[in-house]
Amino acid sequence: MNSYFQLGDDEARIAIDRCIAELKTRKKTGSVAVADSHGELVGLLRMNGAGFATATIATNKVFTSSRLRQPSGDLGKAAAEGGWDVHYHGDSRYLGWEGGAPVFFQGACIGSVGVSGLTGEEDFEIAQIGVAAILASLD
Repeated sequence: MNSYFQLGDDEARIAIDRCIAELKTRKKTGSVAVADSHGELVGLLRMNGAGFATATIATNKVFTSSRLRQPSGDLGKAAAEGGWDVHYHGDSRYLGWEGGAPVFFQGACIGSVGVSGLTGEEDFEIAQIGVAAILASLD
């Protein structure tokens, strides 16, 4: 029998609340997404005033991060260095922009947090704040 941990709605709420609080502290708007270990969406919030595309982009960042078990930006860097298109993975949801951060617990990727609406660097910083909030809740 296989048993494993996976992010659920409780963890999604924790990460989204913490990321939104950080966005408000920075006086910025954006979207925050949380996915399970398969990259499927568990939670999403687009702040008032955030661009419409930020919701889809955040969702694609968590899909990429969970599926590849790495930050979403790593795919973009590898594609640029190798001269290949990220969509060669066979699914248009793969996205190589920074902002998707995997959540590792007990050695396994149990999901990811993604942010969209700022610079890639800021998106990733805030996503990591969400990851830290989830991990703190699991202790």
